Amino acid sequence: MARKKYSPEQVIRMLREAEVELAQGVAVDAVCKKLGITKNTYYRWRKEYGGLKVDQAKRLKELEQENARLKRLVADKELDIAILREVAEGNF
Repeated sequence: MARKKYSPEQVIRMLREAEVELAQGVAVDAVCKKLGITKNTYYRWRKEYGGLKVDQAKRLKELEQENARLKRLVADKELDIAILREVAEGNF
């Protein structure tokens, strides 16, 4: 079975649907089956996205991308510093 990648907005929408059905007394297994996901996926999503709104999820994604970019920049700078240090010491 092929895995489908859901966007954070889709996940939040699905979690809201699940909350409505669970409030009506539908079992978690039935809700997961209707959404086409496993129970583990449901609980993982709830842990990660529970309580988030769509705009907050978008902002979180942007911040994660910016954080990854900054980490790469820092790693590149540290590598440059290490190379320059070796050249300055004459160990090239």
